[in-house]
Amino acid sequence: MSNWNDRFKDKKYLYGTEPNVFLKEVQPALSGEVLTIAEGEGRNAVFLAEQGLKVTAWDYAESGMDKVGKLAAKKGVNVNTELVDLAEAQWQQNQWDGIVNVFGHFPGKVRRKTLQGAKEAIKPGGYFIAEVYSQYQIPYESGGPKDLDFLYCPEDFLQTFSDWRIVHFFLGEVTRHEGDLHNGLSHVIQFVGQKP
Repeated sequence: MSNWNDRFKDKKYLYGTEPNVFLKEVQPALSGEVLTIAEGEGRNAVFLAEQGLKVTAWDYAESGMDKVGKLAAKKGVNVNTELVDLAEAQWQQNQWDGIVNVFGHFPGKVRRKTLQGAKEAIKPGGYFIAEVYSQYQIPYESGGPKDLDFLYCPEDFLQTFSDWRIVHFFLGEVTRHEGDLHNGLSHVIQFVGQKP
């Protein structure tokens, strides 16, 4: 945990200040109150707030949440920040109109708990949106964890959300240029699901 807190203390935004390309494409599906998890330095939460959404950002790195506040102030929007360790997160039933996970990577047990928690916490008709590194990312030099336990497989989404309307599912290569830490050809999973 302290590793991320230390990393985000750098004044520079390690992943840049522009939103994730995939999120930008699918954002029109979102409305109302949206939660971004493992938000880091705020680029995606601030972008969503700029679209008129009421946004809450969760991360366990205090330095990251500080940067979310600074970026939001610079862009003239408001983002509610909460220090949350997803291993300990308390999910409320039907709380959010949408939940977004962009490159939030956790050990398998926490990943399963998080996906299940998000599923329960989204209101009927709401959306779960994700772009994350797949289990095939390890040989790529473009970023992400080098531990297989932290990477996603299709079943994480297709089984967890099997009773949802799957709007978009993609497993394959994309090119990403996001700050210093996500650069180049990458192997990702993209998911957009709507709760019945």
